[in-house]
Amino acid sequence: MNILRTLLILLLFASVEVCQAASKADFLPVDSVFIERVLAEAKDGKATGNMALFFARKFIGRPYVAHTLEKNEIERLVVNTRELDCTTLVENVTALTLCAGSKRYTFSDFLAVLEQLRYRRGKLDGYTSRLHYFSDWIADKTAMGVVADIQGPVPPFTAVKKLNIYYMSKNSRSYKALRLHPEFVADIRKQERALSGTTFRYIPKSSVANAALLRGVINDGDIIAIVSNKGGLDIAHLGFAVWHADGLHLLNASMIHRKVVDEPMTLYRYLQKHPSHAGLRILRIITQ
Repeated sequence: MNILRTLLILLLFASVEVCQAASKADFLPVDSVFIERVLAEAKDGKATGNMALFFARKFIGRPYVAHTLEKNEIERLVVNTRELDCTTLVENVTALTLCAGSKRYTFSDFLAVLEQLRYRRGKLDGYTSRLHYFSDWIADKTAMGVVADIQGPVPPFTAVKKLNIYYMSKNSRSYKALRLHPEFVADIRKQERALSGTTFRYIPKSSVANAALLRGVINDGDIIAIVSNKGGLDIAHLGFAVWHADGLHLLNASMIHRKVVDEPMTLYRYLQKHPSHAGLRILRIITQ
């Protein structure tokens, strides 16, 4: 009877934890089922090769849909594994990788890690606590020890970018939350000013053709952030590094293909087709 009582108490506390985590989240049952299924596969040793790519490949074929986080007037932790853009793909896969690396396999574990990734200092505190610019995400998550910001050696990290960020505040009417809450714009502008003037090293796209050099720098499963040349922006697109026989490719939620794909063309060729793409930032997920 004592053993049964202990088990019931543990189940009760586990249920309370899940309910508390889920209360500030927005998801469908299919999302929690998917997350726990793929985490169970990792727990059971079915994840072979690179862990980030194991999880990223689980999303291949799922449709590309933008603005899936913008559904609630009050900010909630949105989980949508059915429809993804480049940022939510990277967040979901990184959260899964961190969960598996720390042997945390429940949906409530995933929610806690996703919140740590998506929000400044890991805490959801309204719309402006979300890390809207990926360079801000990099700085925050590097400080938290979640990712390593790879900026060497030189070469191939020969280019330097000095940020001048203003896109969201200048185009606030393009963002649902900023239209509904113009008072948020001041906070966004403050964040932009804090980012502006900071610099980072990156790999210029002309160097991405040198696969022999890059193989010693970029690993399978590294997060690739494509640096933007557009005014007021920092990063144009995100995905995961995948090495094939013909060179480096990008596993990403593709607006072009309208779904998550392991891009058939090499990343070098992909970059040449986009004049506004300047090169690559590289982040490495830190697992225990």
